[in-house]
Amino acid sequence: MPYASIDEAPAPATTDAPAHDEVITADTVIVGSGMGGGTMAYALKDSGQRVLILERGEHLPAEPENADLEEVYVKGRYKNAEHWVDGRSGSQFKPGVYYWVGGNTKVYGACLPRFRRSDFEETAQEDGISPAWPFTYDELEPYYTRAEKLFRVRGVLGEDPTEPPHSEPYPFPALEHEDTVERLAASFRRQGLHPFHMANGLAAETAEDRRRIATVDGAPDQTGMKSDAERVAVDPAVASGVELITGAKVFRLLTDDGGTRVIAALAERAGKVVRIEAERFILAAGAVNSAAVLLRSASSQHPDGLANSSGLVGRNYMVHNSTFFIGINPARINRTQWQKTLGLNDWYEAGPTTPVPLGNLQMLGKLRAAMLKMARPWAPNWLLKAMSDRSIDIYLTTEDLPRRENGVRLVDGQINIWWKPTNLGAHRELVRRITRAVRRAGYPVVFTQRMGIETNSHQCGTAVAGLDRRTSVLNKDCRAHDVENLWIVDSSFFPSSAALNPALTIAANSLRVADAILRDAHRAIEFPQEQSA
Repeated sequence: MPYASIDEAPAPATTDAPAHDEVITADTVIVGSGMGGGTMAYALKDSGQRVLILERGEHLPAEPENADLEEVYVKGRYKNAEHWVDGRSGSQFKPGVYYWVGGNTKVYGACLPRFRRSDFEETAQEDGISPAWPFTYDELEPYYTRAEKLFRVRGVLGEDPTEPPHSEPYPFPALEHEDTVERLAASFRRQGLHPFHMANGLAAETAEDRRRIATVDGAPDQTGMKSDAERVAVDPAVASGVELITGAKVFRLLTDDGGTRVIAALAERAGKVVRIEAERFILAAGAVNSAAVLLRSASSQHPDGLANSSGLVGRNYMVHNSTFFIGINPARINRTQWQKTLGLNDWYEAGPTTPVPLGNLQMLGKLRAAMLKMARPWAPNWLLKAMSDRSIDIYLTTEDLPRRENGVRLVDGQINIWWKPTNLGAHRELVRRITRAVRRAGYPVVFTQRMGIETNSHQCGTAVAGLDRRTSVLNKDCRAHDVENLWIVDSSFFPSSAALNPALTIAANSLRVADAILRDAHRAIEFPQEQSA
């Protein structure tokens, strides 16, 4: 049944631990192998610890269907998540999450910008305040630099006025715009705007490279040119001795009698329950699924869910306000192969003509008819092809604010999502300004569609980090306030959503948290020796 608000949904049930069929031990367990978990495994690979990754998915197969648009977009061949429920309406939807080794990065467009300095600070938005983070941009900056090297990020400094300081240049030069995108950028510049080369992790340097990866925004890449978490982080970690177990869905964490330490994770694998014991547990299952694990882990010591003394586990769920934007010039064919090279942040922050932040523009990978068919199944293919052959394709994002009433709950064991977007007026203004700029650039026909609850690959905020345990779930180093050996390194920790792709920030923070974990482990080893000395 639908519930009008998240507060009407049932509270987590306190249950006894089920019997298990097998026991596995490790020093550190990482739940999830996407951007957060994969990067964490890479950071810990040479630590001397026995590190184990538990991934509920399998390796995504390299097969001809990877580049088959009908298989990927119309048939949803790789979209393997279960249905979730819109808690307000009771209707089911297929979320934009993927259970594969490498997580969502197996199908992302490898757009890897840094958040701006203002994103870490308290900022006034149209519908309220975007809160400050418990650490600053400057504290994260060295880890952004490390993450850019790890994920082979390409970009250029000096074009975007909102670009924060970099201690080092981008490790690789930016991908150049193809002709159609360069004409669009030139028109934007004539209009007084500041288009820039968007940072990305795609090693497509030649025209042939671009042809081979033309469809990988939203689809798998079998060429190896896209910096996904499996290739960049998980594979090297496994080669160094990190263990990876696939097909293992972690559903619960167990604590000691005092409730202050996790002693085991329980996972379903091949019809059996596996108990995994370790000294440290790191959740990186995605903002919704990590919250669901904590809620399923309710016990007599944690009756509202594990690490939930603040009552905020599953709360403050955020997803960008997003619009797919298509501009069409009926007289011009767009022959671009890899279109996702341009960004625009002129209205990302408040300014003289922008009382509140509006958001970001980035190009989409070149849309094809089969991709449009997913959104317009009733339209004939010839019409969709005629449109996509002549279109430029844009993705617009505006920040969504944290709201306690937006969140994740389990109802009869199924994930329910409550989400009422914020800042929609600012988002509409962003769409209006981009419409004007695109029409001036020679694309008189414009189609837009705002994305709904199912477009949630940028989900965040369900276990926020903060300095006050009463108003946050995690501390500054993303360790649970209530549980001394539990960390979360996916986007659950985000206090705010910003208005840019979260992937690089997740990776950079994972490297930062890994350093904190290693420092703590070193102190734990050295302390008895120092004490005796």
